[in-house]
Amino acid sequence: MHPALTKGCVAVVTGAASGIGLAAAHHLAGLGLKLCLADLGDDRLAAARASLLAAGAAPADVTAIACDVGDRTQLQALADDVFARFGALNLLMNNAGMQPGSSIFDAEGNWDRILDVNMMGIIRGCQIIVPRMLAAGQPGLVINTGSKQGITTPPGDPAYNLSKAGVKVFTEALQHHLRNLPAARVEARLFIPGFVFTPLTAHGRSAKPAGAWTPEETVAFLFTAIEQDDFYILCPDNEVDRATDAKRILWAAGDIAKNRPPLSRWHPDHADAFRDWLND
Repeated sequence: MHPALTKGCVAVVTGAASGIGLAAAHHLAGLGLKLCLADLGDDRLAAARASLLAAGAAPADVTAIACDVGDRTQLQALADDVFARFGALNLLMNNAGMQPGSSIFDAEGNWDRILDVNMMGIIRGCQIIVPRMLAAGQPGLVINTGSKQGITTPPGDPAYNLSKAGVKVFTEALQHHLRNLPAARVEARLFIPGFVFTPLTAHGRSAKPAGAWTPEETVAFLFTAIEQDDFYILCPDNEVDRATDAKRILWAAGDIAKNRPPLSRWHPDHADAFRDWLND
């Protein structure tokens, strides 16, 4: 087990009131970590905290703080509160995100908010909190939630794709920086979920689609991959296996290497070639 996941360590999980964030909080509480749940909505946070207490967590070990990760001031206040309350921080899981939909010319007027939450919320969270983790000298782990859409960038939701592509690039740079710091005990991981049934992906559905994983399945895969020392934690689901994900990612990179048109998987002159290659 990673040393930042041992009993008595302290974790902050953003987007912790539901979905993957709440499932991660339950997993960490089960390992004996002290938790700060960060999200929007006092009622949602109270319900999340109550679910952890009902599962056996000690009241003193679970705090909930309302925080808009798109606001630098609120992220700073979150860090100050956690270090004042617990005296340390070992695990930072930057998981908060949104996906309201977007279009290339921002007809919906939500590009700024998507980038502030999905990308800058993670970047600022790391810039504010990770130096304090390093200064403490304790084992530390940063988990940044990305997306396959930030790697293969399918058409249809450009703001979300851009935000998650930024998370990928930033997390790679963060891990490179951390591994070259003398005596640093903090590491970073890029978490890339598959199709997970959460409030973000439900779109009005009340029943989990057969192709989706539950948040609990996804979180179990995440922490197994951390035990294996994976950096890229690429999650499958019930529709797409890892081999298919790998071929999609390689094809996307091949658009540059082979000078194909961008997003050639969906280009009429290349779509058939992609399908043949995928099925080969």
